[in-house]
Amino acid sequence: MIKNILITGGAGYIGSHISEVLIKNKKKIFIADNLSTGHKRLINKKAKFFKVDILKNKKIRDIIVKNKIDSVIHLAANLIISEGEKYPKKYFRNNVLGTKNLLRACENTTIKNFVFSSTAAVYKDGQYKVDEKSTIKPKSVYGKTKIKAEKIIKQFCIRNQINYCILRYFNIAGSSPSGKIGLLNKSDHLFKNFSREIIKKKPILKIYGNNYKTKDGSCIRDFIHVSDIAEIHFKVLEKINKSNNSKTLNCGYNKGVSVLEVAKTFKKQTSKKVEILVSKRRKGDLVKIIAANNKLKNFIKWKPKFNNLNTIVKSCISWEKKQ
Repeated sequence: MIKNILITGGAGYIGSHISEVLIKNKKKIFIADNLSTGHKRLINKKAKFFKVDILKNKKIRDIIVKNKIDSVIHLAANLIISEGEKYPKKYFRNNVLGTKNLLRACENTTIKNFVFSSTAAVYKDGQYKVDEKSTIKPKSVYGKTKIKAEKIIKQFCIRNQINYCILRYFNIAGSSPSGKIGLLNKSDHLFKNFSREIIKKKPILKIYGNNYKTKDGSCIRDFIHVSDIAEIHFKVLEKINKSNNSKTLNCGYNKGVSVLEVAKTFKKQTSKKVEILVSKRRKGDLVKIIAANNKLKNFIKWKPKFNNLNTIVKSCISWEKKQ
């Protein structure tokens, strides 16, 4: 039985949604977060919180040992593609060295399962629809640090007989149906930017590049609702624990949506005059990427609950209005 789960980076947008699902399913949750991008107000009241950096090996180890942690969900990372291009050393330190350090803290403890949040940014650009065996060739610094971390995790878990699951997230968006949690950071997140704009008097929705080789010239992404991602973590954890089977899985809807389509969907939500402004392309952005998700569906018998663009957009706007 899985009882005690440590979530690194658990005070963030995704971590807080995962906590909500796990606590509903009667799990004891421990959160380690340095609050550099996480927020205390997103932490579930029933979770035990430690303000700590994953680079602090001894402190993390103490948390694991004292609380008899059996499973780790490792989310703590820097994840803004444009920032990674500017500060590669910071990204390497937090995403690669931070992961190494966390694994060292897990060695010879009660840990049985390890779930890692990776990214679609590890895949080579231009493949359009990718499955887990597609060519790996990250374009961004962020993607490069994530694939390094993946390799380290696999080697460590095989050596130490720990079940692992690497989840390659596609583009996460949306806010919780409970209305209690959503994205707070003003990071360069498409749905966050659009939600903040759409509630202004004169909304300007900015898209980067309209001359890509796609149906409308804008980038194409596979957007997945954050509540579906949270549910995947719970199901995957239960499954690897029961089956002693380790996996690498794509987390997306197997459906491409263009950035321009997203902008137009936001535009439909208001009677105000909305300007869609085209800016120049960004370095590190993939042209189009969609998740082949058969492996995930088969592994956990998964059916998404929120795979509708309107639903995602509305949940983001209603969250933003509360802020």
